[in-house]
Amino acid sequence: MPLVTSKEMLAKAQKGGYAVGAFNAENMEMVKAIIQAAEELKAPVMIQTTPSTVKYGTVETYAAIVAAEAEKASVPVCMHLDHGSSFELAMQAMHAGYTSVMIDGSKLDFEANIAETKRVADVAKALDIPCEAELGKVGGKEDDLEAEADTNTDPQEAKEFVERTGVTSLAVAIGTAHGFYVGTPVLDKERLSEIRQVVDIPLVLHGASGLSDEDVRDCVKRGICKVNFATELRAAYSKAVKELLAEKPDTIDPKAYGKTAIAAVKELVMARMKVCGCDGKAEK
Repeated sequence: MPLVTSKEMLAKAQKGGYAVGAFNAENMEMVKAIIQAAEELKAPVMIQTTPSTVKYGTVETYAAIVAAEAEKASVPVCMHLDHGSSFELAMQAMHAGYTSVMIDGSKLDFEANIAETKRVADVAKALDIPCEAELGKVGGKEDDLEAEADTNTDPQEAKEFVERTGVTSLAVAIGTAHGFYVGTPVLDKERLSEIRQVVDIPLVLHGASGLSDEDVRDCVKRGICKVNFATELRAAYSKAVKELLAEKPDTIDPKAYGKTAIAAVKELVMARMKVCGCDGKAEK
């Protein structure tokens, strides 16, 4: 089916008490793996690209790849700009065919974040495209953004932020980090519950790679409707290719790398979809 927006799938997730898995893709093989996983589990899915990914391949190229693969799929697929770094990039993505965008103004102060976010959200609303934003800082490294320390989201600020910007989903900081964790993450789950009480739009969890299944399930239970996975997909892809080359060092056909990587990424995506509880939800 053609690409869809995230509006309906996230609304259903919020109502149904599960989360949609959102997976970052770097190339055609990862896109195929993610959609194959979604089809096998009959799950709605969001495929994401970050600013550095589209700098490498352009928004037009990724939008075309995902749209072509989604057209053949029997489940809803949404194409999302993850961590949109500027108003201009968000506009380029929507113009190229992305059906959901994020504007990340979390590095700005509260008022500047509101102003930048509202600027994107207003245009997105006019185009009937959902807009995600981030309040608070998720630690670690994501794309070209690096946070020195975590600053968890304040519930009352979150309420004001959503009301003033008109965003349709909000990424919150509760102690997760981008990339793999050095130690065991300590999540402020009570903070998440407090945010859920005062914010009525879908909430998003970033930095889920490396979190335990139990932590992800608990966050979903407390109101997370979308969970982002990036780093662990890249790791699974790379590990599969390295193992193939170690076993068969004379392999020169890129399709051979691709096939083994697709299998590894698909297996991981299916496991994460089951943890999010979105398996089987494309049928409802």
